[in-house]
Amino acid sequence: MPKKKMTRTRRDRRRAHWKLTLPGLVACPRCHELKLSHRVCPNCGYYKNRQVVTQGE
Repeated sequence: MPKKKMTRTRRDRRRAHWKLTLPGLVACPRCHELKLSHRVCPNCGYYKNRQVVTQGE
């Protein structure tokens, strides 16, 4: 059991850092579309200058 009631200010100050972070988006070196880093580009299907996914899939 808690010994003292935590005030709203103290509680909210503790929770102030619970924020969502934006995903790390980078431009694809091949088609220049934004994509997640270290992932296959959903637009062109390339990863590290190799075609991994064909456009029909």
